[in-house]
Amino acid sequence: MVWGTAVALFYCAWFLLVYTGDHWQQVSDNWGIAVAMAIGSYAAGATPMGGGTVGFPVLVLLFGEAPTLGRDFSFAIQSVGMTSASIFIICRRQPVEWPMVRWALLGSLIGTPLGVLFIAPAASGLIIKVAFAVVWCSFGVLHLYRLKEIVQHEGLAPGAHRFDRNAGFLVGLLGGATVSSITGVGVDMVLYAVLVLLCQSDLKIAIPSSVIIMAATSLIGLATKTVFGSIEVGVFDKWLAAAPVVVLGAPLGAFIVSRIGRSSTLLVVSLLCIGQFIWTIQNEWANLGLTGLALALSGVILFNAGFEYLHIVGGRFDRRKRDTR
Repeated sequence: MVWGTAVALFYCAWFLLVYTGDHWQQVSDNWGIAVAMAIGSYAAGATPMGGGTVGFPVLVLLFGEAPTLGRDFSFAIQSVGMTSASIFIICRRQPVEWPMVRWALLGSLIGTPLGVLFIAPAASGLIIKVAFAVVWCSFGVLHLYRLKEIVQHEGLAPGAHRFDRNAGFLVGLLGGATVSSITGVGVDMVLYAVLVLLCQSDLKIAIPSSVIIMAATSLIGLATKTVFGSIEVGVFDKWLAAAPVVVLGAPLGAFIVSRIGRSSTLLVVSLLCIGQFIWTIQNEWANLGLTGLALALSGVILFNAGFEYLHIVGGRFDRRKRDTR
């Protein structure tokens, strides 16, 4: 099996890297992030969220690391976990909305390096924290009031393929250049929102598609930062500890959730996304105050207004609504 071979090769390479470089102490010292990523990697495979969605708040909010380190770690760890999950998805021939994913990949190939080089450096630590909190709180709010409808979708709505080129390319370009380059995650959530709201896509199609675009964007982001030598100090040590966990955790999440359904997992993750927003605001209250809170809440509202627009447009092509007329 291709996936099994890829995993075996990874473990061999990881062991040689740790053994020849005598990195056992770094692995031992960073056991906490390895434990956290056991949960994060499951979420990465089972939901439209990168593993960095757990790794970032654990490192930044719980362990007190710099937001830039959390972002770079997200790129690094997703390059392993979500790539492993992507290979697993392809090997199992799970349905993927390949026409849109291909255009999103092209957009990300252009947008992510531009964002990493020119946009992310201008973002302060506070902006990175709040941007992350706003994006994923928006995701949580969306599912609290749309989850029942989203899980009932089957296939794609008639006419959905008309959005493949333009929507896919814009998702990759803008999502990679802004959200992902600043926080290390996010383009997967944007693609997922377009698929389930605009294209009325089945979750069995939308989530694997979002996993693949985040894997590719993480590889592009990591490669860009490696070439230009801007990876934060400390990322490598934490990656060494967590990588052996996520290479199995993300595919396991993709497999388990295909058996037990996604509603409960999405609901729990959505509540956690809202919880990390509250946690961030509380931790940064001295820097944010009422003005910062108002801006953050406005960001959540704007994101969800965009989601609603996608939902309205997508509803015109939903076959179930046509059949009831």
